[in-house]
Amino acid sequence: MPKQILAELINKEKVIDGVYKYSVKAEEIVNLSKPGNFIEIRVSDQTEPFLRRPISIYNLDKENGVLEFIFQVKGKGTEILSRKEVGDKIDIIGPLGFGTFNFEKYNKIAIIGGGIGIFPLYELAKEAKGKGKIVNGYLGFRNKDLVMLEKEFKGVTDNLKICTDDGSYGENGFAIDKLKEDMEKEKYESIYACGPMLMLRAVKKYAEENGIDCQVSLEERMGCGLGVCLGCAVKTAKSPKDAPEYWHVCKGGPVFNSKDVEF
Repeated sequence: MPKQILAELINKEKVIDGVYKYSVKAEEIVNLSKPGNFIEIRVSDQTEPFLRRPISIYNLDKENGVLEFIFQVKGKGTEILSRKEVGDKIDIIGPLGFGTFNFEKYNKIAIIGGGIGIFPLYELAKEAKGKGKIVNGYLGFRNKDLVMLEKEFKGVTDNLKICTDDGSYGENGFAIDKLKEDMEKEKYESIYACGPMLMLRAVKKYAEENGIDCQVSLEERMGCGLGVCLGCAVKTAKSPKDAPEYWHVCKGGPVFNSKDVEF
């Protein structure tokens, strides 16, 4: 069961302009969390904004009961959240999401992320590598100024490729193309992806055409995070065209096998 707690902010770090990493004491949530879970944050004690903000879990420090999450300031809610200071309490519900990353049966995996979609892949890579898996990473950004967490991801992968659309840093081109180039040599058993929808569609298509297991973490607007508001629907792949069926990202996901959903 998810827990609702007032978590103390113990560290605040600016990753790049407009992107912040928060570390909070949240032992009750940390002990229940798995790679792929997310949290819902109430950003203000006022009635506006009314809805909580869903944010992926970036890192779980289980030894110290510390949860880390990273967010981009994109609107009023996240702008309010960005003004929190060390020592403040943050109202958090978590862990949320029944669909999490499943990597136990694979020995060699690839993670691929784009932009702010890379955040939930860190805990996955860390835990998989900690259990002796071979983990290679492909992270894509629009340009050099938007590259984030290179050092951190290098620490939890066996090989990491940073790609920029304009070639201003790392490899020139899209992360999916670099993964394809390496596939014949690396022979990945499973692919794990999170990022922009265009990237996810390309990863899904490639994985399914080549018979590779693929798990995707979907990002949708979630009003409640508990399956009550029914706002974060995604179509199931096997539902009839004349009677489409839907799962809700907050409960069925946010991680799905790519073969099970259409997006």
